[in-house]
Amino acid sequence: MSLLLTRRRTAAAVLTAALLVPLAACGNDGSDTEKDSAASAGPSGSAPASGAPAAELTVLAAASLTDVFKEAGAAYEKENPGTKVTFSFAGSQELAAQVKQGAPADALVTADTKTMDGLSAETGSPTVIAKNRLVIAVGEGNPEKVGSLKDLADTKLKVVLAAPEVPVGRYSKQILDAQKIEVKPVSQEPNVRAVLSKVELGEADAGLVYKTDAATATDKVDAIDIPDAENAVASYPAATLKASKHSEAAAAFVAWLSTPAAQKILQGAGFQQP
Repeated sequence: MSLLLTRRRTAAAVLTAALLVPLAACGNDGSDTEKDSAASAGPSGSAPASGAPAAELTVLAAASLTDVFKEAGAAYEKENPGTKVTFSFAGSQELAAQVKQGAPADALVTADTKTMDGLSAETGSPTVIAKNRLVIAVGEGNPEKVGSLKDLADTKLKVVLAAPEVPVGRYSKQILDAQKIEVKPVSQEPNVRAVLSKVELGEADAGLVYKTDAATATDKVDAIDIPDAENAVASYPAATLKASKHSEAAAAFVAWLSTPAAQKILQGAGFQQP
C-alpha cells in the first residue's frame, strides 16, 4: 500500500509541474507586457516630450502670420513626430467668414480680438499669443521722402490702405483719425500682404502695414516708424474651433504657441510679447 501511495504522489507532482510550464511561458513574469509598453513609449521607454496626439491639423491664420507660422509649423512638427500642420492664410475677416460657413479646420488665429470675439460660439477660449505695431511702408530708399503720418495726407502721394473691415485697415483708420489726418487711398486691400505688395511693386508710394510684414521685404521697401503715442497695438488671439475633429491635438498646438520655443520664433520675426 505504501508503494502505491508513493507512486500516486509522484504522478500528481509530475502533472502539476507540466501544467505550470505553459502558464509560466505565457506570463513570463510580465516581461513581455513591459517590453510592449516600452516599445510604444518610444526610445528608452520615454514618452514623447510634448504629449501631443498625432493628427493632421488645419489652422486658419491671419495673413500677417504667413512667414513666421511656416517656421513655427515646421518646428512644431519636428517636436511632435506624426503631426502635420497645414495653414490657410487670409485676412481675419475672410477667416471669420470661413468659420461661420463651416470650413473644416481645427484652430484659428486672428490679427485682432474683435474678430475673434465675434466667433465665440464657434471657438474655445482664446489666448493672445503675440502683439504687433504699424509702420509706414515706402519704396526702397523712400523716394517720396515720407517722414510721418501727416505726410500721407499729401494728395500727390499714392497711398494704399487695407479695407476698414480688415484688422490692419481698422487700426490704420484708428491712428489716422486720432491724429485728425485725412487720407484718400488709391485702393483699399483685403489684407495686409496685399497692401505691402502694392508698395513693393511700385503701384503705391506708401501704405500702412504691420512692422513684421515690412520686415519680410527689406530688399524692396523701407519702414518708417510711427511713434508709440500715435500708433496702435494689434493683438493676435488663438483658439481651437469647436467643430474640429482633432480637438485634443488642436488644443495642444494652441497651447504650444505660448511656450518659450514658439515665442522665440515669433519675437525673432519682430512680434512683441503678448
